[in-house]
Amino acid sequence: MLVLLGCGVVANVVLKGNKGFGGGFLMINFGWGLAVFAGVIVSAYSGAHLNPAVTFGLMANALSSGAEYDWAALPVYLGAQFIGAFLGAVLCWLAYKQHFDIEEDPGAKLGTFSTGPGIRSTGWNLVTEIIGTFVLVFVVIGFGVQNGDAEATIPAGLASLGALPVALLVVGIGASLGGPTGYAINPARDLGPRIAHALLPIKGKGSSDWSYAWIPVAGPIIGGVLAGLLAPVLIAGVSGFAAV
Repeated sequence: MLVLLGCGVVANVVLKGNKGFGGGFLMINFGWGLAVFAGVIVSAYSGAHLNPAVTFGLMANALSSGAEYDWAALPVYLGAQFIGAFLGAVLCWLAYKQHFDIEEDPGAKLGTFSTGPGIRSTGWNLVTEIIGTFVLVFVVIGFGVQNGDAEATIPAGLASLGALPVALLVVGIGASLGGPTGYAINPARDLGPRIAHALLPIKGKGSSDWSYAWIPVAGPIIGGVLAGLLAPVLIAGVSGFAAV
C-alpha cells in the first residue's frame, strides 16, 4: 500500500500524459505522506513496521535502554517490508504501463521507482539521508507507545505515532529535507522498487543506478539507529520500546 501509492504519485507527476504531470515536488511530498497514512492504517496491528530504519531504530532504542526485544519478529518485519515494497512497485508499473511506454526519459522512469540525488556527492547524500531518517525515528520514539499506554497491545512502530501525525511528519521531512536526495528515509521503499525497475520489462528504462543504491539503504539505517540510541538521552521519559 505504501509503495503503490507513493510511487504512484511520483509516476503521476513525472511521466508524460498523466493528469498530474508537472504537479511538482510538494505534490509528491503530500502523496507520500498520504501513502504512509494508508500504510499505517492497514498495518497498525503489527505496529506498522513499514520501514527497516524505524525497525532498527526501535531495536537500538530497546537495547540501549535495557528493554526486551522480540528478535523472532525482526526477520519477519524485514522480509515483509522488502517484499511489500517490490510488489507495490510492480502494481504501480501496471497502473501506469502506457505512460511508461510513451515516456522517453529513462531518468523519469527510474525516478518513479527509486530516489536519486539532485547533486551527486556520496558523502553529502549519505548525510542528508541520515539526518532525514533521524528526524523520522526520533519523533516516532518521542511519541512513545500507542496512546502513551505502556500496556498497549499494538507494538511500537509507526503506529505508535498514529496514522495522521506520521503522515504529516513525512510531508514535513520531504518539504524541509527532501530536496537533495528525494528523501528515501526507508531502505525498503528504495531498494524494493529499484529491484523491480531492474527486473520489469520497462520500455527504454535505462540503468537502475546501482552505484547510488547503497546510500538510501545505509543512510536511513544509520539515521534510525542513531535516533534509537540517542532518544533515551535526549528525550525525557523514553525508556525503550520492544517489538512484541
